[in-house]
Amino acid sequence: MRSALLLPFALLASPALAIEPVTGRWLTDTKDGIIEIRRCGQALCGRLVKSLVPIAPPGTDVNNPDKSLRNRPILGMTVLTGFKPDGEKWAGQAYDPKAGKSYSTTLERTGPDELKLRGCVAIFCRTVTWTRAR
Repeated sequence: MRSALLLPFALLASPALAIEPVTGRWLTDTKDGIIEIRRCGQALCGRLVKSLVPIAPPGTDVNNPDKSLRNRPILGMTVLTGFKPDGEKWAGQAYDPKAGKSYSTTLERTGPDELKLRGCVAIFCRTVTWTRAR
């Protein structure tokens, strides 16, 4: 009987259920793009689905440190990869094509329409808030 009472709480702690709240379309903190977060295998990923400002010519990943990737288009680019549950947050990697850098990043819901991203390189971190795109 006691096991039956604990089952609903065990289901709430399930990683598959924990991932779902961050999926969807999110407006970046600078309001210049919309990132769609979705399942990619056993993790979450996010790609730039819409730019709300003109992308500087040539519209490719020119700042990427890997020369072989500099011709890939920014629009449609995967910028969030490998996000998996880590307690109440999701941990993975974020790529910033403006800087050509990747960051260890966490995602955390801070409200029904807010997503906090914290990106770090070594001890230097930055936190931004994205809002749900309508």
